[in-house]
Amino acid sequence: MNSALVLQRIRPLVVFLALIWAIELVNQLLGHGLNSTFGLRPRSITGLIGIPAMPLLHGGLGHIIANTFPLAILGTIGLMVAPRRFIAASFVIVLISGLAVWVFARGGVVVGASGLVFGWFGLLVALGVLERSLRAILGAVIVIVIYGGMIWGVLPQQSVQVSWEAHLFGALAGAAAAWIFKIRNGR
Repeated sequence: MNSALVLQRIRPLVVFLALIWAIELVNQLLGHGLNSTFGLRPRSITGLIGIPAMPLLHGGLGHIIANTFPLAILGTIGLMVAPRRFIAASFVIVLISGLAVWVFARGGVVVGASGLVFGWFGLLVALGVLERSLRAILGAVIVIVIYGGMIWGVLPQQSVQVSWEAHLFGALAGAAAAWIFKIRNGR
């Protein structure tokens, strides 16, 4: 695959990463006030705005840095493995995982793109299992080798700072998105 095609395929990912960094810089200037306004608040009607906003907001530089690298790597792999379905699958992941977090998560405000990171992990592994194409299997193997250890992040943790619920529901939503698009494509 030539570099021009790769750059064309990852353009939406670059735009997304630039957007979350721009929002974080504004959020820094506002003392992270965007989080309390637009963060996901479980079981709160006003917290529903957090479903689409949650992946765009972060709790600080350490938080966004921790999400940027896996977003870049998993997003690039996803755009190479499933270029025509990856963006739509990402919206499905955000919607399903966000709704599940809104219903089942502990209290507080939930922000960050780690649910999407886990969603992309679940999507890519599930695509390898469901599709069984060389590209999907290779993508799944690469993802498991690089990020297989992150699966422990779906287990309940002591820290109230980490939303294991977003991780769990993100991974499940990613697997669901793979299944939805497999059924939709008649495979």
